[in-house]
Amino acid sequence: MSDLQIRNLRPEEIAIAVDWAAAEGWNPGLGDAACFAIPDAKGFFVGEIDGEPVATISCVNYDDRFAFLGFYIARSGFRGAGHGLRIWNAAIAHAGARVIGLDGVVAQQDNYKKSGFQLAYANIRYGGIVAAPPNPPAEIVALDNIPFALVEADDATVFPAARSTFLRAWINTSGHLGGALLRDGKLAAWGVIRPCRTGHKIGPLVADDRGAAEAIVQALLASAGGGEVFLDVPAINREAIALAESLGLKPVFETARMYTGPIPPLRIDRVFGVTSFELG
Repeated sequence: MSDLQIRNLRPEEIAIAVDWAAAEGWNPGLGDAACFAIPDAKGFFVGEIDGEPVATISCVNYDDRFAFLGFYIARSGFRGAGHGLRIWNAAIAHAGARVIGLDGVVAQQDNYKKSGFQLAYANIRYGGIVAAPPNPPAEIVALDNIPFALVEADDATVFPAARSTFLRAWINTSGHLGGALLRDGKLAAWGVIRPCRTGHKIGPLVADDRGAAEAIVQALLASAGGGEVFLDVPAINREAIALAESLGLKPVFETARMYTGPIPPLRIDRVFGVTSFELG
């Protein structure tokens, strides 16, 4: 067998990793590839044998302190030959001294621990069919009508690094619909719903409390027309789990959120929906 050659995926090639993720049942969003390329164009890797892609991984450097790892996939038929470890090492090297986060499948948690990752908490994907509400909350406004500085500052309370360029793209991508709730001029809740290979996902969903989160969800469901919906919820946020269950959603998948080191204090109690298992 020929040697594995590792190179960066060009932005237009990130769809390869997204397609493989879809084949694994991870149900990526239709516009994910274009958004994922924005924070770190050199953060996506492919391993090739004789020009044929056999493994992918991403390690997106958000700033000089934090990176997030995802898309760690080896094609069936090429597993167990050390290709995964080689491309893993390339991604870890790209992060340098940064703390790295990931959402790993639970079965691989012990392997990630061997690489220096420690469990922070579980994230649980809830899914199900939800009807569009006939009368969405009138107080919800379009997210792109809110000054971006407010969204940026609020996101800093729930994510370990600034991700302004990514958030702008995520909010403004065609097909992505966002909503926001203001209380006394302050941003109390906001969220985005996007079309996926199957149904829609809501994420991020950030709110001061369950009531505010539910208002955003109802507005987003109305704008998307209901149907099959998925919401990725931190298991340690009991109010977020209660919201998912109140919508009739059921657990369908679980990941282990892990980090290689300390991150800034975050308000996980305000995270009612994770943005993405691939980029955090």
